[in-house]
Amino acid sequence: MQKNINTEKDLDQRALDAMCLNESELQHKWYHNVKYLVVGVLFGIVFVKAEIVSWFRIQEMFRFQSFHMYGIIGSAIMVGVISVWLIKKFNIKTIYGEAIHIAPKTFNKGQVYGGLIFGFGWAITGACPGPLFAQIGTGATVIIVTLLSAIFGTWVYGYFRDKLPH
Repeated sequence: MQKNINTEKDLDQRALDAMCLNESELQHKWYHNVKYLVVGVLFGIVFVKAEIVSWFRIQEMFRFQSFHMYGIIGSAIMVGVISVWLIKKFNIKTIYGEAIHIAPKTFNKGQVYGGLIFGFGWAITGACPGPLFAQIGTGATVIIVTLLSAIFGTWVYGYFRDKLPH
């Protein structure tokens, strides 16, 4: 009983940070995750071919010199909106038959601060979390500094999370 109460508290707290919380009870062997590695590598190839990982394309976006990145980001937003709508409308489940629960989100000023910090970091480094590994894979090893900084920033957030305004 105590474990269930702690799990519920943890899920409630994590719901503040995530749009979708799914806790699977299924247990898989380690090699079951190889499919995610394959999809990640293919996704990285698409990022490189579409020039999403290009520092120059990112700088063009922040200087309002090109529509390229805005078109990609806008397309991704539309795919996300349509996907969430379909999941809710048709009560779509995971491939293992588990229900998908999308927690309601309320606006708070921390989202604005976080978005500004994220945007400044993206503009300065030319990297956001998605393409970091693809950039490293293309030989831009200096991005390892950005990766380590992102990991450190995540740790700092986790450490001070209870003291931050949510």
